[in-house]
Amino acid sequence: MKTMWSPGKLWNKCRINMAAHRSRGAGFFRTLLSRCRTPGPGLCQQQHRCCLSSVPAPPTPPPGTWSHQLSRLSHRDLYRLSLTDPDRFWGSAAADRLRWVKPFERVRDCELSSGKISWFLGGKLNVSVNCLDVHVEKHPERVALIWERDEPGTEVKVTYRELLETTCRLANTLKSHGIQKGDRVAIYMPVSPLAVAAMLACARIGAVHTVVFAGFSSEALAGRIQDAQCKAVLTCNQGVRGGRLVHLKATVDAAVKTCPSVQHVFVSQRTEQPAVMGERDVSLEEVMSHHASVCPPEPLDSEDFLFLLYTSGSTGKPKGIVHTQAGYLLYTSLTHQYVFDYRDGDVFGCMADVGWITGHSYVVYGPLCNGATTVLFESTPVYPDPGRYWETVERLRITQFYGAPTALRLLLKYDESWVKKYDRSSLRTLGSVGEPINHEAWHWFHSVVGDGRCPLVDTWWQTETGGVCIAPRPAEEGAPIVPAMAMRPFFGIQPVLMGEEGEALSGDSVSGALCISQPWPGMARSIYGDHQRFIDAYFKPFPGHYFTGDGAYRSEDGYYQITGRMDDVINVSGHRLGTAEIEDALDEHPAVPETAVIGIPHDIKGEVPFAFVVLKEDVGDAPPVILQQLRDLVTTKIAKYAVPEHFLVVKRLPKTRSGKIMRRILRKVVMETTGDLGDVSTLDDPSVVKEIIEAHELYRKEKKK
Repeated sequence: MKTMWSPGKLWNKCRINMAAHRSRGAGFFRTLLSRCRTPGPGLCQQQHRCCLSSVPAPPTPPPGTWSHQLSRLSHRDLYRLSLTDPDRFWGSAAADRLRWVKPFERVRDCELSSGKISWFLGGKLNVSVNCLDVHVEKHPERVALIWERDEPGTEVKVTYRELLETTCRLANTLKSHGIQKGDRVAIYMPVSPLAVAAMLACARIGAVHTVVFAGFSSEALAGRIQDAQCKAVLTCNQGVRGGRLVHLKATVDAAVKTCPSVQHVFVSQRTEQPAVMGERDVSLEEVMSHHASVCPPEPLDSEDFLFLLYTSGSTGKPKGIVHTQAGYLLYTSLTHQYVFDYRDGDVFGCMADVGWITGHSYVVYGPLCNGATTVLFESTPVYPDPGRYWETVERLRITQFYGAPTALRLLLKYDESWVKKYDRSSLRTLGSVGEPINHEAWHWFHSVVGDGRCPLVDTWWQTETGGVCIAPRPAEEGAPIVPAMAMRPFFGIQPVLMGEEGEALSGDSVSGALCISQPWPGMARSIYGDHQRFIDAYFKPFPGHYFTGDGAYRSEDGYYQITGRMDDVINVSGHRLGTAEIEDALDEHPAVPETAVIGIPHDIKGEVPFAFVVLKEDVGDAPPVILQQLRDLVTTKIAKYAVPEHFLVVKRLPKTRSGKIMRRILRKVVMETTGDLGDVSTLDDPSVVKEIIEAHELYRKEKKK
């Protein structure tokens, strides 16, 4: 009898007996799933009709096709149509690309000033059906996922049929434990097929998933669970990354102590180390084996919640960004195809973790909606050596490689031989994500990795936008790509640069606040539990526009260059981090009455936090002891990557008469540009600036020793 993918056995013995694993092959891991047992409409592995979908399947055109009238339009005409007649453009795209349970009656109902955003009203569909069932019907044995595990050469391939069956088993498991439509479920797992199945299982039954990066601390995890009022958590006993073990279950145990909403913790075994199980813990492999491999999909409204994803803002509390069903899926599908030139049969390699929006949109939902083979990268760029990425490209024959400038800046410091020793001829498109890429990294990526033949797309987008909004592709045939520039708006995206007085800046060679003047289907709908905060943050600063929080420059050719954040949010290794969130953690120390954190440039990470710390006069411990305690606090409250790179102890901070800390002065001190401090007339005591300059000069000299 043909064997199938077992998430339980697939987890086990990841770091032990690797040679045995390789010799047994992927079939060794495929023993849990049984034959389809439930008759009904659909298609199962035996080619019987089963419950893949309770709705008769209409003909589904291949990804990228349009209605007859639009198929003849050039890119320029399609873009123009997306702005002048968005109802026709997006309505045609949604009808052509998605399978609907009930067709939508109205394309959109949006009013940006009030934060009212609704797309494809009256329509019903199921995201997991669009990502799995429609492809199983046509090519069930196509590989959906290639799990590039931590140890090179131990990849596991999962077909669309296998992923659907596992998704259904997991969905049935959740339902049997009381998880219903609208319930929130936290996923705290490493990059893996089971994490993808968990996301899709929630989508199948209408539960709302919130994936939490499996590097966050227990307190950070608890805060997200509490805010979302999650009913269940899915996790693993341990994670494996870069040859090291990460104790995930222990972190979850500490988190759920303060989360009364959590009724069940589902635990999978990634390694052989047994997890310590408590009263609400459930062994995931054990219970999944008792459930059917078919699960009727829940018909969901276009605007039902699909997931929450927490991101830092300019206040201390992370915000739960809300994304809904149809609009998000359509936008990720369209951008995945057009920005990266995805073609049928490609192997799409996005190196992002599923805990971030990039992993949601371009590891999971966009590629799977398009029937692609998508890579799940569990390891690090330098494990076991700096050639890991490119060895993976050669072995898996990756066609699109999408990575972060942080990783590229790290790798370009090594000899080019780490790249050139591997065959990269399969690559067709390179992509950069997470932050603006600098020129040195761009040219190294393009010329060394891509041999100068692969288009390199520097993509700009956010958790809130759902997908890529500005990128060099798509474009007219032969259109240029300017190095280190996002360049062109995607379909439906109309950028506007706003001046200090709130006026739209016309013409080229101008800089301003980057806004978008028209709604698009992939944009976030709200901040969970606080829609007013959503309005205040994104729509109030420039009424009638979505305010990105970023600044941008429009070149003389009309292309867009992102210049960085305009608020107190920094970008550490491609991950947004609110300075207020770090300050909140630091301020919990009893010896620290106040702090101020800014972001400063870093040659690898892009930006790093720099903390100014005021200590009480009567502290008993020496400053070095306190600073180590502060590092530990940030690690505990947030994550290791949030720990400030620099700490400077000062007697006081520069404040206005109203008590506001003037962070721009602190930034000028650190960047040593104090010759132009700007207007300091509002400072309560200007002499504080001299004190801080002297303290920084002393700190800088000590660092050089």
